[in-house]
Amino acid sequence: MLQKIKLISGLILVTITLVIFFQNTQAVETHFLFWTMTMPRALLLVITMLIGIFVGMLIAFALSGKKRQ
Repeated sequence: MLQKIKLISGLILVTITLVIFFQNTQAVETHFLFWTMTMPRALLLVITMLIGIFVGMLIAFALSGKKRQ
């Protein structure tokens, strides 16, 4: 029963992700310091998400190090 719930939850998550991805295919200009890049909005969302995950992991690692000491 738990496996069915996990499977259905995973399928719903994949479906929502694909809908968001395909609704954000238009190109956007991104300005970062001295660079201007043109990329699909979906790619920009993925890059932003990955940066957020990385920063969250760094903060969690730093906080767990303080607790051990």
